[in-house]
Amino acid sequence: MNDADDPDLAVGADAFTDQGAGLEVAVVGAGAIGATTAYDLAREGAAVTLYDSGRVASGATGRAAGICYDAFADGLDAELAGEAIERFRTLSGDDTFPFVECPYVWLARKGDIDRADAIRDQIQRMQDNGVIALEMDGDALADRFPALRTDDVAVAGIAGAAGYADPGAYTACLAAAATGAGATLETDTPVDVRTDPARVIRPDGTVHEVDAVVVTAGARTKALLADADISLAVKPYRVQALIADGDLAEPMCYDATGGFYLRPHANGVLVGDGTENREADPDSYDRNADSTFTADIRDRVAHRIPGLADGGLERAWAGLCTATPDRDPLVGAVRDGVYVATGFQGHGFMRAPAIGQRLAREICGGSGVDAFDPTRFDGDEAFDVVDGMSLNPN
Repeated sequence: MNDADDPDLAVGADAFTDQGAGLEVAVVGAGAIGATTAYDLAREGAAVTLYDSGRVASGATGRAAGICYDAFADGLDAELAGEAIERFRTLSGDDTFPFVECPYVWLARKGDIDRADAIRDQIQRMQDNGVIALEMDGDALADRFPALRTDDVAVAGIAGAAGYADPGAYTACLAAAATGAGATLETDTPVDVRTDPARVIRPDGTVHEVDAVVVTAGARTKALLADADISLAVKPYRVQALIADGDLAEPMCYDATGGFYLRPHANGVLVGDGTENREADPDSYDRNADSTFTADIRDRVAHRIPGLADGGLERAWAGLCTATPDRDPLVGAVRDGVYVATGFQGHGFMRAPAIGQRLAREICGGSGVDAFDPTRFDGDEAFDVVDGMSLNPN
């Protein structure tokens, strides 16, 4: 991104405050959450350096699906998702990144009693929490979304506060806006994290001592902090996705029985599944999708959207998500002057605008998200990796 293309997301002088004045902060990891945190800290007047071992959005963010919705039954999750949706809308535009409004549907098939009951319960809880969510049967769903096959649908939920964005474009815009607000961006700069005092060590051995280090390095967060003698209860796991040829305007859809999700994409239809329920090594995992995944998922998608039955494969890939014992993320201080944001179970990008803002607020002396306090775990817990799209409650 050239300087001429850098988006100016801060509108007017009132976009800048001084809550972070006098603070020096190193943000490690220039993905969606790291770039957002850096932007919000810089807007608060902090002196921010945003580090990444590669390029902006070169890790998990660049391989994310870009789906965003507020369809969460838990009150806190819904609150954060709602904040994020509103911020996507506010920050998006012709000169920044597109956020495409698109309804989100999740469904269970006939005979899948447990998932159907779970969806009905979710919808009721969402409505109780003020989330706009509707319940439909197969016939009503067919009338609303004729592209979907619905004769096998027992129940579906629909959330209107939803849409999608290009994760790479969003993150590039926020990183550029952070530098526009005074932050320094250092890409291709792997650093080590140390505590007491909080600091990062550059590849040439230079020490950058700061008031706070924020580690938002996705699947590498655990190892980075382990080298600083901080243990996190988090596991990276591998997921897969592809883009198939085809034409779909709406909706975004999660087939809970079929175990896959999809959304419209500029080059066709983006489809995801392929979760491996075991810990992955960030340094050696296979970044290419499995051939068995690409064949199987295309058959399942053609079942749900018959119009895509003859679509070819545009590309396929694998990425990493991060899991925690209770499926809630780790966000906040882990030591004096050391903060973390990881463990989003595949929902990190859709929460990034809200989490980045909340984390910046905490670093500047405000309150954090108590339910996501990373010190609620010792860091040595044994737990299984669970698919982030699961309907099961935490």
